[in-house]
Amino acid sequence: MRTILLTGPGGAGRTTLAAATALQAARQGTRTLVISADRTDTLGAALGVPTGADPVQPEPGLTAVRPDPAEGFRDDLLTFQDRAAPALDLLGAARLDDEELTPLPGSAELALLRALRDAAAAPYDLLVVDLPPTPEAVDVLALPEQLRRYLRRLLPPERQAARALRPMLGRIAGVPMPGAWLYETAARWDLELAGVQAVIEDPATTVRLVAEPGPAGADAVRTAATGLALHGLRTDALIANRVLPEASADPWLGGLAAQQRKVLAEWDGAYTVREVAHLGRDPRGADDLAALDAPPPSAAPAPVEWPVADRLADDGVLVWHIPLPGGARDELELIRRGDELVVTAGRFRRIVPLPSALRRCTVDGAGLRDGELRIRFAPDPDLWPGTVKGAPPFG
Repeated sequence: MRTILLTGPGGAGRTTLAAATALQAARQGTRTLVISADRTDTLGAALGVPTGADPVQPEPGLTAVRPDPAEGFRDDLLTFQDRAAPALDLLGAARLDDEELTPLPGSAELALLRALRDAAAAPYDLLVVDLPPTPEAVDVLALPEQLRRYLRRLLPPERQAARALRPMLGRIAGVPMPGAWLYETAARWDLELAGVQAVIEDPATTVRLVAEPGPAGADAVRTAATGLALHGLRTDALIANRVLPEASADPWLGGLAAQQRKVLAEWDGAYTVREVAHLGRDPRGADDLAALDAPPPSAAPAPVEWPVADRLADDGVLVWHIPLPGGARDELELIRRGDELVVTAGRFRRIVPLPSALRRCTVDGAGLRDGELRIRFAPDPDLWPGTVKGAPPFG
């Protein structure tokens, strides 16, 4: 299934472009599902029909849905409360009722991720997702990988082998040991997160940035491109929305159009740009969405390995190439933490496990050049038996 994720700065029209992309695909005979993370029904306003947790079909071949964050949050919390009943009773905790539960911050993002996972098993050819504004969208897409890492650190799967020994170990240690249900819950969460991560990392999944060409839009695109690249997310197009006509008798509109053209010229050299003209009104309904002429859902680009490593022929040093378009030197931070590498670019951070070969190396330096972070790894003689320092151990 082809998946297109749309994001951009708030107010740039990403929900409208998501609806227009989905509508165009459906009219071309593609079974399409469009999902919006917007808490208000902006998607329904664009399509001309109300949308909610129950799927609706504005047109043949097109299904629209807006996940309800309260539903999944309530079910998960009540299930956890039932499983943890002995501990809660021991603490004298008062039980929570179904009627008093309201979704907490973050539950909308979790509901969106669950909808992505469920869509992978649904009978659709194309999935169009209206994500939150960037950089929140980057945080949501990075969440499955981060949560799975936390689960592995807190409850390593290999410790489940000692399940039969936990009661005896608890008596010896004098402290209660984690129950089997805790490991079962962690395993279930890991499986669900893996399903979401598979959709996000699928070669047929790409991100489209939506922004108005202007100074604020240029800054937002630069930030979004850095965060998406850091997390290995592929961007197949930058949609320049609400582009004004070049010729205008009004000096004020002419000045805005000239400003847009300046930014568009800068974008043309760095991104695959698709322009969407300003309709002169807020698009509402199928006719307006069709008039936008949104970029078609073309085939996904070839997958890009992240990061890419190679060897320098002169000294045998391995170099990791991490694409960071828009990255700035003064916003970069690199930390080696055991067998992991912590890469920070501005407000974005990713913790990357090192391959086995690089775990036996030390970081020899790093530099940012042409929108790419290059990290040098030198072999550690203490971990490479029979290796002379400076000689290439990777052959």
